[in-house]
Amino acid sequence: MLCDICKKIEATVHLTEIVNDKMTKLHLCEECAKEKGAEMEEHFGLSDLLAGLADLGATAEPSIVDSMKCPTCGFTYQDFKKVGRLGCGDCYEAFKKQLAPLLKRIHGADRHVGKIPVTVGKTIKDTRTLQELKMQMEKAIQTEEFEEAAKLRDKIRELEQNSKIEKTPDK
Repeated sequence: MLCDICKKIEATVHLTEIVNDKMTKLHLCEECAKEKGAEMEEHFGLSDLLAGLADLGATAEPSIVDSMKCPTCGFTYQDFKKVGRLGCGDCYEAFKKQLAPLLKRIHGADRHVGKIPVTVGKTIKDTRTLQELKMQMEKAIQTEEFEEAAKLRDKIRELEQNSKIEKTPDK
């Protein structure tokens, strides 16, 4: 497939643009993609994007927020909105109230958990599931739902046998 712009070079970059609810697919060569990327950065820079997202759902008085400063580097929240990045690690704490909803919108969570290798990830997932099942079993015991507690106990035993999780002693 040839590039949609120059129509000379094989397309290696495939973009989907949605403008006013209309979807357009672009197939570009590397050179045209770089030009298109530079053009988009020129119109919509990262700092503009972050500033727009930061303004969504703002709850505090703008003048108070804009005048806030990081005690370590002196960076203001207004500086963050202009530049699109923070001045130092302590800025996260200084602007915590304003950054939490922004980070949650961007990343889907306000806490970084990082990436986990697939083999380790399954073990961690199993461990979390096991902890949840144990909490549910404890709750079922407390509410005297013994049949449910027995089903959960069986699930816990099965999970412990099928995974690499060490069995924890029963209480």
